[in-house]
Amino acid sequence: MSETKKYITAEELKTHNKPGDLWLSIQGKVYDVSKWMNEHPGGDVPLLALAGQDATDAFIAYHPGTAWKTLDQFHNGFYLKDFQVSEVSKDYRKLVTEFSKLGLFEKKGHGVIYIFLSIAIMMAMCVYGVVYSDSMIVHLGCGAILGMVWIQSAYLGHDSGHYQMMSSRGFNKFAQFLTGNCLTGISIAWWKWTHNAHHIACNSLDHDPDLQHIPIFAVSSTFFDNLTSVFYGRKMEFDSIARFLVSYQHFTFYPVMIVGRINLYIQTFLLLFNPKRNVPNRTLNILGIAVFWAWFFLLVSYLPNFKEQVLFVLTSFVVTAFQHIQFCLNHFSANVYVGRPEGNDWFEKQTKGSIDITCATWMDWLFGGLQFQLEHHLFPRLPRCHLRKVSPVIQDYCKKHNLPYRSLTFWEANRSTLKTLRDAALQARSLADPMAKNLLWEAFNTHG
Repeated sequence: MSETKKYITAEELKTHNKPGDLWLSIQGKVYDVSKWMNEHPGGDVPLLALAGQDATDAFIAYHPGTAWKTLDQFHNGFYLKDFQVSEVSKDYRKLVTEFSKLGLFEKKGHGVIYIFLSIAIMMAMCVYGVVYSDSMIVHLGCGAILGMVWIQSAYLGHDSGHYQMMSSRGFNKFAQFLTGNCLTGISIAWWKWTHNAHHIACNSLDHDPDLQHIPIFAVSSTFFDNLTSVFYGRKMEFDSIARFLVSYQHFTFYPVMIVGRINLYIQTFLLLFNPKRNVPNRTLNILGIAVFWAWFFLLVSYLPNFKEQVLFVLTSFVVTAFQHIQFCLNHFSANVYVGRPEGNDWFEKQTKGSIDITCATWMDWLFGGLQFQLEHHLFPRLPRCHLRKVSPVIQDYCKKHNLPYRSLTFWEANRSTLKTLRDAALQARSLADPMAKNLLWEAFNTHG
């Protein structure tokens, strides 16, 4: 005799949305992942963000077919009574199936090998120029080359972090620590912690850490209401200092991007040496960071004087500013919202919160595939060599479902981002005049 299915409603599922009592629905089946939360390779943040709701699209986007076997062990016997699938989700899942049949998720291409070779060559040039040349111009050129090494290494760290790059999880993990921790000095554990949250809650002002830059930047006047960051677990106070800094953020944006790398180093240390945080592979992460600082300080020590050392480091930071700016262009001027991501409109949130950068094919190496930001958000496991190929398919898909597909040139994206920052800056200034804020900015503000 077959076992009678047990059903719960979507409202009942919502009550199981916290640590220790964390249920998810995937394709109508309900899973209790409470005990799995601390062991989940993607961390606890994605599970908490989607707790108590259907997470089918996010699961399909992030996991290969083999993950379904792991998932089965968490089925608690319940099924979702009022389970429905939107037309958008149906088409999205068909696309994932088609791409899988074509082998796109497994075909990595040879680009990774070429990039690794280019990094090795650039590192050799940098070390040779620093050690064997007495010219300050050559040393500054070496600083610029080192900046490009960091950019390309970060792209590889990103790809391996999404398990796109190598044929096995073990090789991917090695690539993560090599390109992330050892070459760039940025912990892959920190990157996973924040990046997974960003993907799941793309452009949520209180859930997406990539938009939470108070007191330096605010992409929306909603931050003026002292939002609480769910990710960091603290209130983002919009005090007088924040109001002053945000009031001029459209002027400080590029200077801050030049030194933005310092913040990444600080965030890495704050996570790795925080005993209250459960950091996967903490010791290995710290070892990788130690390797970075050892070779970096040794390299800088070969420069003849303090002035050249400062200029060398500053030059490398100026070059990496391009990458930091690019990350902002992909999301700062897109639509924003407040609250948890909803599993039943997960796909729509990705389209509304992402902006592509239009560029020629030969420039793909410089943007690292992330110029196809929407395509990457929809298919985070898809190797970057396929993103340009699937872009026309995604454009047609967005047209069919009346979803936004924004693709701007690099300069247009800069203008759009600066406009967003300027609009919020002027609103921050108007806080001193409540009447001006209520009558003027409420009338003209359309961002978000």
